[in-house]
Amino acid sequence: MEAMFETRSLSSLAKVFPDEELKEEAFLKASAFLNETYTFQVAYRQKESRMHKVKIRVEGKLSDLVEVRAVGLVPSELPVYHDHDENVLRTTPGLYPDPLHPLENGKLPAPPNQWRSAWVTVELNEELASGIYPIKVIFETESGEQLGEEIFELELLTIALPEQKLINTHWFHSDCLATQYNVEVFSEKHWQLIDRYIQTAAKHGMNMLLTPLFTPPLDTEVGGERPTVQLVEVEKTEDGYRFDFNKLTRWIEMATERGIKYIEFSHLFTQWGANHAPKIIASENGETSKIFGWETDAAGEEYKAFLAEFLPALIDYIKEQRLEESVYFHVSDEPNLSNLDSYKQASEIIHHYLSEFPIIDALSDYQFYEKGLVKNPIPANDHIGSFIENDVPDLWTYYCCAQNQKVSNRFFAFPSARNRISGIQFYKFNITGFLHWGYNFWNSQLSKRQIDPFHVTDADLAFPSGDAFLVYPGEEGPIESIRMEVFYEALQDLRALQLLEKLAGREQVLEIIESSLAQSLTFTEYPHDSRWLLIIREKINKKITELSIKEKIK
Repeated sequence: MEAMFETRSLSSLAKVFPDEELKEEAFLKASAFLNETYTFQVAYRQKESRMHKVKIRVEGKLSDLVEVRAVGLVPSELPVYHDHDENVLRTTPGLYPDPLHPLENGKLPAPPNQWRSAWVTVELNEELASGIYPIKVIFETESGEQLGEEIFELELLTIALPEQKLINTHWFHSDCLATQYNVEVFSEKHWQLIDRYIQTAAKHGMNMLLTPLFTPPLDTEVGGERPTVQLVEVEKTEDGYRFDFNKLTRWIEMATERGIKYIEFSHLFTQWGANHAPKIIASENGETSKIFGWETDAAGEEYKAFLAEFLPALIDYIKEQRLEESVYFHVSDEPNLSNLDSYKQASEIIHHYLSEFPIIDALSDYQFYEKGLVKNPIPANDHIGSFIENDVPDLWTYYCCAQNQKVSNRFFAFPSARNRISGIQFYKFNITGFLHWGYNFWNSQLSKRQIDPFHVTDADLAFPSGDAFLVYPGEEGPIESIRMEVFYEALQDLRALQLLEKLAGREQVLEIIESSLAQSLTFTEYPHDSRWLLIIREKINKKITELSIKEKIK
């Protein structure tokens, strides 16, 4: 007799689509360390057309540490570009699993004959004892009749992972918070939203925060403007300029309190060429107006004179606040060789004042570094080869919409394993930092209009869905995504690998990673099977446990 309600426990790396049969085999047990966040899924399908919701509850000693969310579906009109590779789940437009919705009264949506998924998160802590903890996930009708259950066994290892070393930034678009929630920029409501979104970011391993000294000149149409989000108040006087850093102080203190360790000051020149100044607003004789922007020549004397006053004042502020080890600067985002001269001029201005601080920029042509135009280059993960070959120290990497062939990325249409593999790649190549442009970019391409992220996931057919944002706007704060959770798992993998290196040495860690591979792991060559990632992580956990016991016996 055909079951009317089906369930299957799955790893976090599965993506459950409502219109196809489950492909992934059952995943029923795993191990985790004391201070990890562990996630798995339980897929379910009901065939009783009169029932539209089911109740879900969790039993077990860890139940107080468990949160269950509903994996929601959102549309994608542009899942991939035309020149995608074969490591994709789908290429067709349609509904894709991504947002993780909090439950309403413990209920999940259950439309008939559709596979759906419950996302189970276990927030472990260092007060727990080691051992195997069964987690029973029970499905019931709204009247309380049991429909099905799954039991997942989580083995808790009494070891804590080390603190995250990787510097990790996903660009925080504070203007999008103001427009999406229809609040005034830097009103108390806006500050509350900023706080909540920072808190969620930090909880998922984002320890660097894009900080808008002036409105960031990012993804803006030439001649267009994004809403003003300027933390430094500027007053134009007869003698020059005065600067008020009070809002900046509030921003940094809030970020630090939430766990942010690094402050990433916004770009001081426009994107894709460094030809102009960012939008800067100043007051003069009680009147507020724009003093710099698209009409400003980046190499012109007026903007140079402004920077000659502003940057020394900012340096004094940094030193007063004891932020010397925490701040990073940008010149201009994503220049190419055709912009070499304009970038060189802008870079020389910035380096004249800021040579004692790290200056980072996303750029993928090695000549920019070779010519000394950037101290800390951030090449894309599909252009990182020449930087690795030349032993560039403290190397970062990034990806965005263009990185759609062979390398890891986080598009809806990509397998989650293609997202999570980053952690192992970061380890092997000693990556210092990771940058992504979209934590919450809820605009169309070039910010021509605001979009609804629950209905437009590709920036108006510009970027494959999943590129522009990691979080969705909930009523009071962020709704997280599968992609965000999986990338955090990659960061936890990295921390586990670093812990094992401390216990066994780097050679043994690389041996565990590569012993089962036909060829050495790179940014473009890696196993596509999610099972490989899950098995490797269990091997790492087992080896750490063995060596830790030996250390204790000594």
